[in-house]
Amino acid sequence: MDFTEILFEIDEGVAVITLNRPEARNALAPVMRQELAHALKTVREKAGEEVRAVILTGAGGAFCAGGDVKSMGSRLKSAALAREALRDDHQKMIDLLNIEVPVISLIDGAAAGAGANIALAADFVLATPKGFLLQAFVRIGLIPDWGGMYILPRLVGLQKAKELIFSGRRVYAEEAKQLGLVYDIVSQENALVEAKAFARRFVNAPTKAIGLAKVILNQSFNHDYKTILEMEAMGQAISRESDFHAEAIKRFAQKEPPLFDWESFK
Repeated sequence: MDFTEILFEIDEGVAVITLNRPEARNALAPVMRQELAHALKTVREKAGEEVRAVILTGAGGAFCAGGDVKSMGSRLKSAALAREALRDDHQKMIDLLNIEVPVISLIDGAAAGAGANIALAADFVLATPKGFLLQAFVRIGLIPDWGGMYILPRLVGLQKAKELIFSGRRVYAEEAKQLGLVYDIVSQENALVEAKAFARRFVNAPTKAIGLAKVILNQSFNHDYKTILEMEAMGQAISRESDFHAEAIKRFAQKEPPLFDWESFK
């Protein structure tokens, strides 16, 4: 597929998806939605092999302004058709949440409405000092979509989620980090370079184990303790069969440097 409204590359194990409608602050027009779905499908197919981590970002000083509000003035769609269209969009969120490699979103400027919730679906959210999140839906008489009702209360708790949704206020990088919405703040000048350096920490990581852990963690609020223990048992049994595990045990026994050491990247 030829991309026109996103940029897509895979470089040294890191896939970078860039929303690329800077003239509209990367608002989610129909073509961009189709291209995003295709990019996520490509990443899923290559996850664990050619792709070991993913960065999702936006071009031109914004992450994503959310839905294309100008097109919302038309009421040509029935409620039923609008619901089906949003279900298609929500499938993208399911795909994004379940990619079995680490996903990093990089916010510069606005991550508003659906854009905020796309960013928060990542495993790690990085932001520049100018980056901000905004549950903008209330400003136009709507409720959060693209997973906001699921993701936000899990990150900040129910009361704070209500405040952010009911107020529709901006949450800039420093506050977002304090709330647990942002993992770290990167420099304005070298944001993508720093995000790629962070993503490359995972290139030599045990991708299969991380992927299995991600699948279970994503379900951890939805099941009881016994069910999660069963999922752990299955995941651990699979992980023990991996080449990475065998080599790591061998290196440990021989007192050789580990295959993966997070601290060594600092």
